[in-house]
Amino acid sequence: MTTFDITIRSQADLEEAVEDLGFVPLFKNSVPGFSVEERVAPGLWFTDKPGPWEWKGPVIRETGCAYGKFFQHKAVFISRKWFPDFANYRRDGYDFDARYDEGLAQWREKQLFDLLDASAPVLTGALKARGDYGPEGKKGFDTLIASLQAQCYVVISDFVYMQDKKGKPYGWGVAEYSTPEKSMGSAFTEAVYRREPAESYSRVLEQLRRILPGVEENALKKLLR
Repeated sequence: MTTFDITIRSQADLEEAVEDLGFVPLFKNSVPGFSVEERVAPGLWFTDKPGPWEWKGPVIRETGCAYGKFFQHKAVFISRKWFPDFANYRRDGYDFDARYDEGLAQWREKQLFDLLDASAPVLTGALKARGDYGPEGKKGFDTLIASLQAQCYVVISDFVYMQDKKGKPYGWGVAEYSTPEKSMGSAFTEAVYRREPAESYSRVLEQLRRILPGVEENALKKLLR
């Protein structure tokens, strides 16, 4: 595959797209056609048949990719090959503690990050309960967790489904959070700060040019902001 001109008919197709293209947004975004939502075969997008929504967890597990709200506050699959450069650019070369020490992260972000890092992998409900997030407790969980994803300090490492009495999964699936360091291991930790952040940005931008030929440069850069 060299462009995003594809049709996704199965979980295997989605896994192949993640591995070959490196960046695969789940939902529509500012670049028309650049999403699973727009490329999935008819009858598989939120129907009674298993489709991309049910494939998310298996794709993460099978490919070892990163998944989270990385482009314009929307979910994206990023392959093991490309996530270290993407994270290096978004982190601007800082691990979280260094970012906080430099005054570049909020105290509320640090509270949540430290709690998540100590508990990872951890399901949404458990994380909220341990941190006392909710109607009668701390506010802003969704905003904080989205910010930590956008900065690439947190990823969604799986989705866990409730099961009925017959062991059949049901519902939307509960996000399991982790850090890239813990979910991706040495493949991430040994590569993330290998380059200067500006070089990582250039590499990521070039990959987007390759898989999205004809898309204006400003549109590609908008995805990366």
